[in-house]
Amino acid sequence: MSELPSQVNIPAPAALAAAQEKAMLDKALKPWGQMFLLALSGGAFIALGFVFFVSSQQGLGSDFPLGVAKVLGGLVFSVGLMLVVVSGSDLFTGTTMTLMPLLSKSLGTGRWLGHWGVSLAGNLVGSVGVALLILWSGTPESNKGAWGLVVMNTSLTKVTHTWGQAFFLGVLANFAVCLAVWLATSGRSTADKILACLGPVALFVASGFEHSVANMFMLPMGLLIKDFGGDAFWSSEAVVKAGKHVGDYDALTLGSVVGDNLIPVILGNIVGGGILVGGYFWACYIAPARRAAAAQSSGSDGPAAAGAARPEGGTAAR
Repeated sequence: MSELPSQVNIPAPAALAAAQEKAMLDKALKPWGQMFLLALSGGAFIALGFVFFVSSQQGLGSDFPLGVAKVLGGLVFSVGLMLVVVSGSDLFTGTTMTLMPLLSKSLGTGRWLGHWGVSLAGNLVGSVGVALLILWSGTPESNKGAWGLVVMNTSLTKVTHTWGQAFFLGVLANFAVCLAVWLATSGRSTADKILACLGPVALFVASGFEHSVANMFMLPMGLLIKDFGGDAFWSSEAVVKAGKHVGDYDALTLGSVVGDNLIPVILGNIVGGGILVGGYFWACYIAPARRAAAAQSSGSDGPAAAGAARPEGGTAAR
């Protein structure tokens, strides 16, 4: 039996780390305009994942197992990351792993920070753009207001975390998301990459962890429904049946969205993805390889160095 083509083989862990570092460097060196466009679609695709999540949670009452509902929401939300990975779009949470080429000094600090800024801005515009389309489409009033009620309750929960809780929930979310991206990098087919996204994403969503780009859709969506939903939403059957009024969501404000959620969650995402995944595997694989290459280079700087390093009467090791 002939051997399988080498390209179907999964890279060894060290080779996978090198491939991930190169992918992060290539992402950071794209032209600014292309970078922004890819960030737009990155935000929009994650927003679509959250739209699917909301749709899956409508009408799930106390008679439906809570854990099953959460896992279901996580599985359908993973569609967003699948779209990002397969399309090559730029997602800030994954972009935090550009810490790897920064540590290797193949990426300058200015370009590194500039890429992060463009990625965040593009993701925000793309996410809010989808939220506006959802509002204008009348989706929040669908199923007698059940769709929008899921958004409102989810948004309220997100802005009522303490600052510390939001930060650590952000750490945990991007720890999982960047591990999903890491797994997807090892994939050699579209099916591989899709499967790689399912488990880690379902884990973080079902566990209630906080993802900054997802929140760039959900929280503006909540604000839009609160301020512009009107009687069509607030008098809908699901909202009335739940006994909810617009005043129940007074804690959901622009200030709470930014100060109590997005800022701590973004910082937590940076730690969870940039340090706990990118920085960690850089230290495990890239740094030792660089030290070994430097040692080999310094030990073979010329015939004299090679002769000095060679045991007397022996031959140089290869």
